[in-house]
Amino acid sequence: MFRPKVPTMPQPTGLTTPPAVVEPTAVTPHAPASTAATPAPNRSVVQLTPGTVLALVGGGTAVVLVVGAVLVSMLLAVALTAASVAVCALTVRSVIARR
Repeated sequence: MFRPKVPTMPQPTGLTTPPAVVEPTAVTPHAPASTAATPAPNRSVVQLTPGTVLALVGGGTAVVLVVGAVLVSMLLAVALTAASVAVCALTVRSVIARR
């Protein structure tokens, strides 16, 4: 009852085709094409103007405030859950102690 039953693989019946024969192909080396070295395109330099610096600082501050608010709300949720579990535990203990 608890022993697994492994199915048996039936042997193929009928006509089978022999495996195909793979013939190797000859590789002929050829002379590499001459390629001229292309210069790398000039990378543009990032210009930091007072407006972009202000935007970056404002964006960074907004990200920090949002992440901080999320973390504080998660901590508050954990604290409220712990407090409610503690109140439930005290209530159950007092109910059991009265009996």
